[in-house]
Amino acid sequence: MDQLDHPRVRLRDFIVTKDGWVFSSADYYHIEGVRGVLRYVPDPDGQRSDGVKNYRKYDFNEAYQYMDVHKPEWVQDVHIIPWDQVDRVLSPSERLGEIWHSEPRIKEITRTLLGAGIPLESMGVTGSFLPGLQNEGSDIDFVVYGNQWFKARDIIARAKDDPNSIIKHLDERMWERIYTKRIPEIGFEEFKIHEMRKGNRGMVGDTYFDLLFVRDWDQVKEPLGRGTDLGHETIEAVVTDAGLAFDSPSIYKVDHPEIEYVLSYTHTYAGQALEGEIIEARGMVEEVEGYRRLVVGTSREPKGEWIRSLTLLGLAAQQAAGIINIDI
Repeated sequence: MDQLDHPRVRLRDFIVTKDGWVFSSADYYHIEGVRGVLRYVPDPDGQRSDGVKNYRKYDFNEAYQYMDVHKPEWVQDVHIIPWDQVDRVLSPSERLGEIWHSEPRIKEITRTLLGAGIPLESMGVTGSFLPGLQNEGSDIDFVVYGNQWFKARDIIARAKDDPNSIIKHLDERMWERIYTKRIPEIGFEEFKIHEMRKGNRGMVGDTYFDLLFVRDWDQVKEPLGRGTDLGHETIEAVVTDAGLAFDSPSIYKVDHPEIEYVLSYTHTYAGQALEGEIIEARGMVEEVEGYRRLVVGTSREPKGEWIRSLTLLGLAAQQAAGIINIDI
């Protein structure tokens, strides 16, 4: 595939190489090649199957170890797949259109959103369902594009409160599972306070699902550029724009004398604060084309880096003390 005529690739699309390796797209910008992370490699002894061949699934650290051995020239901050090695691109929206009638767990989410006015072309399914390598224990990574995501989240919130719906809230065991998987630098109760407000997680039957934000094409702009590290810093700032807080990276424009944006590359801190709230954030300060930003999530499980909404935590403390009684 020539770079001059390559297809557009968005975050959460999957890429299949000519060797049959399957990568998840990690970005919207793919100038030198597709920016992604290895997920599956054909392997006769692999535990996943698409009905034709078996695959081995690689977690984040294993993927980098595998690539360091087999394709070290593709390894940068993510994996860069040369355009001439791309066989095809898998689209979450096209895949959802193919399978939603036949997958009861996905059908319930799709039907709920369709019934409330979300068009099918604004939805998709990614993760293991996208290449057809799911199993009975697979979580559902459900994509909604652009501003329809916020409407979809509210629809799902109402469904979780409906006693007649099979879409339910997470129980304490599932919250603990997610916390343990994420290994954040904040305590469990603080983590849960932030997560419950986000409203983008749920259960359909006994299957966990996550509503994932992906930009509409008209929201895809030029990248923020590469920065020069200036060291770690902790800041407090007021969020002035959280419109892309659920994107990856999450973007928070802030009112601060030195820092213009706070970015998070870990899903833990997506949607962590709303416009107008005061946040505390610790991460790596980067100098980028005349301005500075704070980057949280400089590793898969960032140590010593976090974002917390001081406004939300203050409201939660007042509610716990019986001073106020509001839905946070």
